[in-house]
Amino acid sequence: MKSEFAVAGHWAGGWDEPGIIRWVEGLRARLGSAPATLAIVFITPSFFERASEVLEVLRVHGRLPLLVGCSSTGVIANDAEYEDAGGIALALYHLPGAELHPVRFDQDSIEALETPAEWHGFTGIQPEASRGWLVFADPFHLEGDDWLRKWNRAYPGIATVGGLASGDWEKQRTQVYLNGEVFEEGGVALSVCGAVALESVLSQGCTPIGETWIITKTDRQFLVQIANRPAYAVLVDTFNALSKEDQAKTQGNLFVGLASTEYRDEFKRGDFVVRNLLGADPEHGLLAIGAMARPGQTLQFHRRDAVSATEDLCWVLSRARERLANRRILGGFLCSCNGRGTRMFGKSNHDAGLIREQLGSMGLVGFYCAGELGPVGGKTFLHAYTASLGLFVADPEP
Repeated sequence: MKSEFAVAGHWAGGWDEPGIIRWVEGLRARLGSAPATLAIVFITPSFFERASEVLEVLRVHGRLPLLVGCSSTGVIANDAEYEDAGGIALALYHLPGAELHPVRFDQDSIEALETPAEWHGFTGIQPEASRGWLVFADPFHLEGDDWLRKWNRAYPGIATVGGLASGDWEKQRTQVYLNGEVFEEGGVALSVCGAVALESVLSQGCTPIGETWIITKTDRQFLVQIANRPAYAVLVDTFNALSKEDQAKTQGNLFVGLASTEYRDEFKRGDFVVRNLLGADPEHGLLAIGAMARPGQTLQFHRRDAVSATEDLCWVLSRARERLANRRILGGFLCSCNGRGTRMFGKSNHDAGLIREQLGSMGLVGFYCAGELGPVGGKTFLHAYTASLGLFVADPEP
């Protein structure tokens, strides 16, 4: 599973052109004679005013034919997470046989493109050609729900992995990068085609609790009835059925999981899109959730805490290791919620360390997101408190 096709590093200093040149040339030298196919970069806000210069230095001295990325308040390189530490994280990938097609989009694009055929014409990519999409986008100037609705219709069943940039929250300022250009709104999408696939590994950080249920009545964002009973009563019964130990873990950490598809004989961990439980009305038996559920949809309550998140990430990584056992991982990128890291786990390098432990050493770069993109049940969703890992994987040798 060890990757020899990607290298990643962290620049911890400020703007120092000679120093950054030496750093990126050192990274490039570690690839040997193999040409870099792609580079992914994440840059912290201290470089905002110099971002275009940084990109130019990286492209020229790294000999990079294609560079994508975005801003972030914290960056990740290999098995180390640099939270709120500043700097630049960069990975260089040699992806033999890959065909990469970048496209820039913004709110005007989203509003203008309605049909799947219009999106295919805009990106230049037919669904059957794409083997996964990487997407980085600005969180402040896009109608994300509208984009996702249209995107899922245009590219059904195709993994989309990425995240929303983070940056200067007071000024609502982030950046998205494509080659030498810096954009402060919109996004960049990169289709992976050819002999390399983009595989998704998504951990929503939750453990299912209790039984699965069928939603029988809703009103906008309110769950009115579950299994023809008041929704609040079902939640209370689920909580009371837990052990005292699990009740203590679950108190204040309850979420709702909505099945991404009903075409399953049974549901298990990973089949649900986890959304916030916003409030409860015991008098009327209502639950308010951060989604628009529908009657007939399967629901299961979930718990999210540090232990559950660790357990879930280990589970999805072990499944990925089994699934990719006969294929070569050429490198990866990690989009981790800015609510994870030491804020959730109380220690550094949690997600990146587990990835190395489970999948082996690889060129890994990442950032802390304002929202993570990843597929559940073949459909892309925007998540929170999630680790969304993209892996570049070579086709099996004949």
